[in-house]
Amino acid sequence: MNTLLDNLDLFIEGFKNTLILFAFSAVFALLLGLVVAALRVSPVTPMRSLGTFYVNIIRNTPLTLVFLFFVFGYPRLGFPNPGYITLAIIALSLYTATYVAEAIRSGINTVPIGQAEAARAIGLPFAQTMRLIVLPQAFRAVVPPLMSVFIALLKNTTVAAGFSVLEAGAIRSNLSERGYPALQGLLWVALGFVLLVFILSFVQNRLEARWKVAS
Repeated sequence: MNTLLDNLDLFIEGFKNTLILFAFSAVFALLLGLVVAALRVSPVTPMRSLGTFYVNIIRNTPLTLVFLFFVFGYPRLGFPNPGYITLAIIALSLYTATYVAEAIRSGINTVPIGQAEAARAIGLPFAQTMRLIVLPQAFRAVVPPLMSVFIALLKNTTVAAGFSVLEAGAIRSNLSERGYPALQGLLWVALGFVLLVFILSFVQNRLEARWKVAS
């Protein structure tokens, strides 16, 4: 307990940055994932190929390499450096969006194709068909896999610790510098992640229960 109380400032700062990384990355990954999922099911072949190319390239690239590009390669392209936290959010968002897209695409495939055909028969374009007919139904089916993606995103934020971002994954090394037992620090960090995952699981259960009644 002394390890936690004596270094409360470090734990608060670390988990605060973890939540910042998670919240912004989750929102951006969800928005980008929706676009990519729409590309993946688009009737236009070039758009469908673009979505497939993005998913296959990014999803098959280790997250550490994505971070390496944005931390070391991105500044050499001449673009302004917005800071390590912002670059970490971009890396996490681009990487997680591929998994979000595939989860949403699996939900889209559960919607009977006749509904999309009926929407097109009454003159709705593809974008409106997706927004008004398909996606509202698809989201009910993808809550569990989508929440699993966000739980993985929460744990993936620890990769940012290796790139000068003071988040929960960096607490152990900072404790070692202060002369405190690293193992005890890791146990407190693990407990913090368990609590955060419990909260996400609670949100998942509430959404499932609510949308089950709505259906």
